[in-house]
Amino acid sequence: MNKLMNGEIPLNFKKNPYERIQWHDDVTDPVTGEVIEDGTPFMSEFANNFEWGIFNAYRFMIEIYRQMERMRVQMELDGRVPGNSGTFADTLDGSSNKITMDKALTDVIEAVEVGTTVLKVANVDGFTPFTQVTIFDDMHSEDVFITVVGPDSFKVQALKNAYKKGAKVARSNVSIDMVNAEMGVGDWLTYSVELVEVV
Repeated sequence: MNKLMNGEIPLNFKKNPYERIQWHDDVTDPVTGEVIEDGTPFMSEFANNFEWGIFNAYRFMIEIYRQMERMRVQMELDGRVPGNSGTFADTLDGSSNKITMDKALTDVIEAVEVGTTVLKVANVDGFTPFTQVTIFDDMHSEDVFITVVGPDSFKVQALKNAYKKGAKVARSNVSIDMVNAEMGVGDWLTYSVELVEVV
């Protein structure tokens, strides 16, 4: 006998929880029409298996839809209403959490070597201890945790790479492309300087 559904199931299943029932028609004598072998009987257990299977499938689809809506808002909130940081967003999924994009960004004001644990930065506005940040320049990138925020520096985990003066430290190194409506890795923001001698 198949394992028939008889109620709601957890949504964190790893394999398809719905087991199909193989149905068979009656086998009849083609001459007399006499039933030689009975087909699969229709019982309330089978009908309930259909009903609970459909019900649980819809529960799963609704949950997936809610998660997709939250991801969609996360990806679009910055470009849709610049300046609001998405705090208006409500995906109507019952969650009281509003999605926001943390744009805290600063520059490293001194080049750092591999193993460095203190970053001297241009400003510490928007950064808090025990949060993850990305440090990147035009050569390397890595994610580290800030453990201490000082007046002009961060204490972080030992860096795996060396970084140039002007490297970025960001809560999110995402760059929003408004023209193509897509997200990419943020620019390092280097500049070319031309020196002209005045005589």
